[in-house]
Amino acid sequence: MPALTTHRTLVLAAVIASNFMIAIEATIVSTAMPQIAAQLGGLPLYSWVFAAFLLTQTATTVVFGKLSDLKGRKVVMLSGIAIFLLGSLLCGFAWSMPALIAFRLVQGVGAGAVQPVAMTIVGDLYSVHERGKIQGWLASVWALSAVLGPLVGSLIVQRWSWAWIFWMNLPIGLAASAGFWFYLHENKSEARGTIDHLSAGVFTIAIAAVMALMTAFSSADWTEIAIIGAIAVVAVAGFIVQERRSPEPMISLALWGRRPIAAVNASSLFSGMVMIGLTTFLPVFVQGVMGRPPLVAGFALSAMVLGWPIGATLSPRLWKRFGVRNVLRAGAALVPIGALVFVFLRADTPPGAAGIGSAIVGLGMGLSSSASIVLIQEIVDWSERGSVTSAYLFARTLGSTFGATAFGAVLNFGLLHAGLGAVTSDQLRKLLDGGAAANSVLKAALDHSLQVTFVSMFLVALLVAATAALVPKVKFAARRAPAE
Repeated sequence: MPALTTHRTLVLAAVIASNFMIAIEATIVSTAMPQIAAQLGGLPLYSWVFAAFLLTQTATTVVFGKLSDLKGRKVVMLSGIAIFLLGSLLCGFAWSMPALIAFRLVQGVGAGAVQPVAMTIVGDLYSVHERGKIQGWLASVWALSAVLGPLVGSLIVQRWSWAWIFWMNLPIGLAASAGFWFYLHENKSEARGTIDHLSAGVFTIAIAAVMALMTAFSSADWTEIAIIGAIAVVAVAGFIVQERRSPEPMISLALWGRRPIAAVNASSLFSGMVMIGLTTFLPVFVQGVMGRPPLVAGFALSAMVLGWPIGATLSPRLWKRFGVRNVLRAGAALVPIGALVFVFLRADTPPGAAGIGSAIVGLGMGLSSSASIVLIQEIVDWSERGSVTSAYLFARTLGSTFGATAFGAVLNFGLLHAGLGAVTSDQLRKLLDGGAAANSVLKAALDHSLQVTFVSMFLVALLVAATAALVPKVKFAARRAPAE
């Protein structure tokens, strides 16, 4: 009986569908959360609906990347989609905010499998230069979701029950699963190892503790911070000890320590910090300091979302002429150039300037991210490709967590230094709604604090370029182009 062959086009369609399902979830939930909180109550737990998803997604990304190397891409991808759809179904039936948070934890586990394994499947099926084009398409999926998410979310909460923002994932996920089930056929091989369940468990605890520590800095007292910090240190130390003695480490320290991979992951981490800093604080500046409406703030930020797929699409076209490494470095160098624009923003600056800065940052990240993924995938064996891909995405997600905490601390320090004490959400809402004279002091303090925040973001952006510059010259396999 002849061996079944993979239908690349239909598998790619399944990859795009699964990525769209994960991508649109973030923006559509953000749009509907005010209505959800109004119905379920539990407003103090509002942020945990997002934090819970991010927590389990971050903690499981590396685990599923390793699993895909050991057990194959297909089984891990189908399992991830199934877990995500189960979480989506349960979220729609949530009867309280704690229940919704618990079900979002389940969703995050599924997302931790789908995103890295989808990218790894693309790496398996397509050559270097084909893959660059595919990465551009996948980046466009995320851009499209950023535009469609708020529109679809608003439509659903106005016309139907908010539960449908979660249940709409079911047909998309089932269609993607069918594509993988029927058209992705991997060559069976003997098992290359087993999962060290103790390592996986300790790793999950360590990441959860580190993320909880980052959150605690902005919301807890020093006693709680000390306790959580101690747990984080012990968990991370325990994980490192376990990895060193494990015959099947969850994270190969030798692999992660290779200079090209270490440099690319460091650049990814700092990129995640810049990305979260921009998405969090640029809309506040445009609305609160420039006095522009939310629509203008949205357009200023969406320039980054549009610049990213343009960069990802251009990136492979430049590889043949300039080499993958040089495109990676050039893209990373654009990030601080774009971030520098925000350092010079003032209350009377045209908002178009903010859009230009966002577009440059997005263009740079699109160029560098596509080149980064291809570079690290091409310098390792098939059995390590899932691990390095998930490590790259893990670094970016962790960077977003660090960035949210670090830049939030900088902003709070600036406001406290201005003598305002803790700024309440009601004060900020009134400022964003356009209350003028009574909020002039707050507006001036916010202007100063955000400028300091943008300076901090620019310094981190310089680290994006600096770490990318450390990527050495490497060569791909003989049948592929050199990564120079």
